[in-house]
Amino acid sequence: MDHKTPLFTPVLIAGCLIIIVSFGIRATFGVFQIPIAEEFGWPRAEFSLAIAIQNLAWGIGAPVFGAIAEKLGDRRAIVLGALSYVAGLLLTAQSVTPLEHQLYAWLVGFGVAGTGFGVILAVVGRAASDENRSMALAIAAAAGSFGQILGPPGAEWLLSLVSWQATFVIFAGLILATLLVLPMMRAPEPVGKPELEQSMNAILGKAFRDPSFALIFVGFFSCGYQVAFITAHFPAFVTELCGPIAPGGLLHGIGITTTSALGALSISLIGAANIGGTLAAGWLGKRYSRKYLLAGIYAGRTVVASLFILFPITPATVILFSVAMGALWLATVPLTSGLVGYIYGLRYMGTLYGFVFFSHQIGSFLGVWMGGRLYDVYGNYTLVWWVGVGVGAFSALVHLPIRERPMAAAAI
Repeated sequence: MDHKTPLFTPVLIAGCLIIIVSFGIRATFGVFQIPIAEEFGWPRAEFSLAIAIQNLAWGIGAPVFGAIAEKLGDRRAIVLGALSYVAGLLLTAQSVTPLEHQLYAWLVGFGVAGTGFGVILAVVGRAASDENRSMALAIAAAAGSFGQILGPPGAEWLLSLVSWQATFVIFAGLILATLLVLPMMRAPEPVGKPELEQSMNAILGKAFRDPSFALIFVGFFSCGYQVAFITAHFPAFVTELCGPIAPGGLLHGIGITTTSALGALSISLIGAANIGGTLAAGWLGKRYSRKYLLAGIYAGRTVVASLFILFPITPATVILFSVAMGALWLATVPLTSGLVGYIYGLRYMGTLYGFVFFSHQIGSFLGVWMGGRLYDVYGNYTLVWWVGVGVGAFSALVHLPIRERPMAAAAI
């Protein structure tokens, strides 16, 4: 592709809009932890399990929707994902038992898979020039953070006006609206269908036998654990454990008068800081070794999380943690997806990244579920927090032996 291809293509713009809505809604589920548990009198683990299942379904669906996109077309995969998302939200709005919430979480998770990174990043990657690819992937990943900025406060605002059930119905309408930008999602086809069917199994087989692919797979686990645990439980964590907000202070001045509002704000701050962090990761990924950048990000998360839990939890430390963790939040996504594309080629990037992302979502499942389960057992999040610190340090080490060079088969 011509190196003069502009960075902001219609594909990138449309992909960002879809990700903003999809990820904005996904980021709100932690806000519903306390309202739903209080309405039905459930233990914290019940709704936590629903969010955990949603994350696991997202992981299972990622390679499936990646393969659908590569065999049947990107836009068909996105439509299927959006319809699954809408069905899951509408059915959840009618749910009154934990089992119903947990059952319909599968549909929501598959919906996120079809409208999220696995499909969108592959399309964006193919539509971008070699020169722009790293930044285009970073911008698409940063769009997820922008959705995270808007989602939790938007959910808090809607909950002040309508019930949580009505809020889910509104969310379903927003997902349907994203389909209006599908005509813009036209990217070069990776290959003709006969050749695709001939070589997909061969490429996947070589990737699965490559130790570097296994290391990328294992390393992405901690990202999922940390991100999902914080997204699902940090609002409740802050609501219950943070010190009081001083009257007349800066937070009061911007309307943050309760720890519940601070919890929602913290998720938005993470998203805001991550826009800069993700764009920086995309810029650095074009110039430096991605595996070393990833190791540095995971080491940084380990330090930030350790310091936060060791110090008293106050509004000031919540804000500092949110900004610091946010700078490292989704910075792993353009680097990990870029690493997969660089080593194994762009042709099957969606499917291969989908398999790597499955590891991420196994971590997400455990982070969310263990957060609720251990909270019910011990009455706090301390143990599950320290597990997150440990897996972050593990991931920093796992990335170091990766062989960061293209496979010969990638040119097939």
